[in-house]
Amino acid sequence: MRSGYRHKGIENDAGVANLIEYITVTGVLMVLLVIMLLQVNTTIMEAPADRLCYVAFTDIGNGISTRIVDVYAIAPRNGTISTSFNIPDDVAGRDYFVRVGPGARPADQNVQVSRGSITSQVSLAGIGATRGVTGNTTGSGLNRISYDSRGF
Repeated sequence: MRSGYRHKGIENDAGVANLIEYITVTGVLMVLLVIMLLQVNTTIMEAPADRLCYVAFTDIGNGISTRIVDVYAIAPRNGTISTSFNIPDDVAGRDYFVRVGPGARPADQNVQVSRGSITSQVSLAGIGATRGVTGNTTGSGLNRISYDSRGF
């Protein structure tokens, strides 16, 4: 008994075997391509974006710390002073949150800039032990630093 069907001297099994081989190889390669695309997104795109955000958050924290120290340096003995400043509206296309408050030790004060799992903490240079500083803001809009000798 012969395998396959032979019509006028042409073997049909070879054509079907080649077609199945091409479909199988193409299917395996497509699965590998999908797996690679998922890995590439995490490795090549998200990790550098997170590093960029951390560096930008550190720069924003340093800028806010400098502005707070500047207000403290020119603060009147009796009276109030207020200044407005602008920080970037977003970092890498997304919003962020800024919190100024106590640090790890009671005498320390930090500027914490965060979004999700990315957090940068910058020390409030030099005035943490003498003046209590608290507050929070976001990147959008105009931000204000106020000082009142009587306290808030």
